[in-house]
Amino acid sequence: MASTMKAMVIRCTGGPEVFEKAELSIPDPAPDQVLVKVTATSVNPIDCKVRSGAVAILPPFPAVLHGDISGTVVEVGQEVRRFREGNEVFGFVGWTGGEGGALAEYVVCDPRLLAHAPRSLPLEEAAALPVVALTAYQGLQRKIKLGKGMSVLVQGASGGVGHVAVQMAKAFGAQVAATASSDEKSAVAASAGADWTIRYDQEEVRHYVERITGGRGFDVVFDTAGGANLPKSFEAARPGGDVVTIAARATVDLSRMHSKGLNLYVVFSLLPILTREGRESVGQDLATIARLVDDGLVRPIIYAKGFTLDSIAEAHRFFETQSHYGKLLVRVG
Repeated sequence: MASTMKAMVIRCTGGPEVFEKAELSIPDPAPDQVLVKVTATSVNPIDCKVRSGAVAILPPFPAVLHGDISGTVVEVGQEVRRFREGNEVFGFVGWTGGEGGALAEYVVCDPRLLAHAPRSLPLEEAAALPVVALTAYQGLQRKIKLGKGMSVLVQGASGGVGHVAVQMAKAFGAQVAATASSDEKSAVAASAGADWTIRYDQEEVRHYVERITGGRGFDVVFDTAGGANLPKSFEAARPGGDVVTIAARATVDLSRMHSKGLNLYVVFSLLPILTREGRESVGQDLATIARLVDDGLVRPIIYAKGFTLDSIAEAHRFFETQSHYGKLLVRVG
């Protein structure tokens, strides 16, 4: 194996143009790490926020970004028992903690953040799953216990987390309504399994709550937009219902939440990376997600336009237009 690898790095925060090519030494895994040859990664909102400086959790410059990963284990630390050379894996790289990011040909990983890749999915496509599927699973199963016959509203159902949340909710036996901003994105939500689709730009909350639930409200609202959209989620939930959001950085009037006795849950999938606590549950949840994929219940919807390591700036630029649906895949190896 060569001693150096190709990577895309940033040396300062800013727009997508801050990415530049670099030749870096291939890292050696510590006794409790594995070295993975990267097949692919995908773009998540946190990647763009970190690159731009909007979220200050950067590793030292020159920084290699991105957490989603799929690839093949090529070296195993002496303390690692879960994986061996040649295993195909997917997971979440601890790049904010100095473990390296996925925008490189090789990366060292904490094995607790990995699982064996789904057998029924091309390895590169498995890179579209970790962050979004972990977020959806943690929201629907670890924060609440979504069960058969419950009604769920997924806000922003054609996005990365949203389209997976629709599939998981259906897998857990729920009836699912989904909001979207265009007919194309409504079709994506329907293809993910939504029982009802809602053009939120054309129909008021009270109207679709009446149309779909008879005015009762949804048992669970999974809000991928968050922020200023949260009051709409409070309005759509039934009294005593649950609202799960992945974007709570906002000042929001909680009056309706209080008057309806709602439960509000926040999912932040990066937390085990930042705190190093609870990492074992990440690998466990990824293994469950792989089983859902292999059982035919979950599959990533990947946007038709693909990207490579060399075109990562273009991928970030396109992602920030918010004109895509599903996931943007970046092929590395």
